[in-house]
Amino acid sequence: MKKTKLIMIVLTMVLSLAVMGCSKSTQVSNDGAFPAGKMTLYAYGQPHFRQEYYDAFLERNRDIAPEVEVEIIQTEGEADVRQKVMLSFTAGAYDDLPTAISTNPVSMQAMAESGILKDITEFLTPYSTKLVDGALEQVSFGNSYYGLPRSVRPNILFYNNEIFEEYNIDPARMSTIEGWLDVGRELKEKSNGTVFLSYIDPGSRTWRYYGRRGVMPQAGAKIWDDEGNCIIDSDPGSRLAFNTIDTLYKEELVLKSAIMQPPLYDATRANKIATYMIGAFWDEFLRKNLPDMEGKWRTLPSPMYENIGTRGAPVVMMEALIETKNNIYADLYLKYWEDFTFNNEARITWTKSMEKQNAPYPNPISLEMLNDAFWQLPSSYYGEESFRQKEGEGLQNASVNLRVTSDDIEADIIISNELERYLSGDQNMDEAISNMAKNIKSRIGTTDPVQ
Repeated sequence: MKKTKLIMIVLTMVLSLAVMGCSKSTQVSNDGAFPAGKMTLYAYGQPHFRQEYYDAFLERNRDIAPEVEVEIIQTEGEADVRQKVMLSFTAGAYDDLPTAISTNPVSMQAMAESGILKDITEFLTPYSTKLVDGALEQVSFGNSYYGLPRSVRPNILFYNNEIFEEYNIDPARMSTIEGWLDVGRELKEKSNGTVFLSYIDPGSRTWRYYGRRGVMPQAGAKIWDDEGNCIIDSDPGSRLAFNTIDTLYKEELVLKSAIMQPPLYDATRANKIATYMIGAFWDEFLRKNLPDMEGKWRTLPSPMYENIGTRGAPVVMMEALIETKNNIYADLYLKYWEDFTFNNEARITWTKSMEKQNAPYPNPISLEMLNDAFWQLPSSYYGEESFRQKEGEGLQNASVNLRVTSDDIEADIIISNELERYLSGDQNMDEAISNMAKNIKSRIGTTDPVQ
């Protein structure tokens, strides 16, 4: 039996004993109020900006939470959250667990399979027709929902309009991946190699942003077939996606630089990078780190492959609730989610505050809220284009995300490691793909088949 499966079985047995017989109806007092204390969240990225919304929500709801505070605990990332939660849960240290966690589909499925997360199917299902397309695509495991979608953000093409005007190149040519690559070649030629089409991170984020969240979905790629066998080395979509990365790198169309680090921002400021094909979250990093480039940037929907015809896949950011009898604020957190998702007045107030701070904020996922004129207002940072409107348009004709299994935690590490070796010059792309498949098959074998 595979080591990972054995761990899961043992973990499930421990958890089953831990939660057996736990009451789920003792979260509020007799007067309908939640008890005094802290509602905690494990999060990553820039979660401290959401504290403002949490605090405002509690102030509006002091009738049911008169002495409740919210504490956001910053973590190193999604994997760090998963490890902290699983360690506390298996150790029976339930008092150390948060109310909710930020997570992603891969970790969510692993924790849901182990009984760590609360099944919220009954709560979430009635909202399915009120949310944007794709909102519930990645928050399920089996036949149940375990994740609360906070945002649904498309893959977008950000481009420096100043560069395109200088070299007399029509940005509309980047409607396709093939056209985007051709633009990169022309920029390289006209600039004598000083302007790059984009960047590539030599570390683990190449797989995340160019692979799983990038060209893999657009290429219709698959890591696993319907029977759970690894086919990353034989699947034509995977080959197309990896060939795109190979083309970018071999033809020197991308600047090799770690993402979210000062050297990349410096190169961007110096007009050395023309585009970013990346998730809509990149808006936050442009505004925060390159405020002096206001007015230069524009956006387009993510390019598509000519023979496939769908654009970038959306990324769902989510929270999940911990399933223990100690989670006395689970229902309060569900009320917060409803408020954040459907209270248009509160979202607008918070968003305006975030804009003043150059802080991150996503579009709403409520269809009704998106019809409000506020979410179509122009942005001076994007030359008076409406970034919010363009973000909404980016969800149209979207690709389907890669199927996620509980084994993708380990598979992602394997794939990322081989890409890092490729970018370091230790192997070519054919060797990298072959090694991905070989190591996945030897370490994981098969994953659960499509249900």
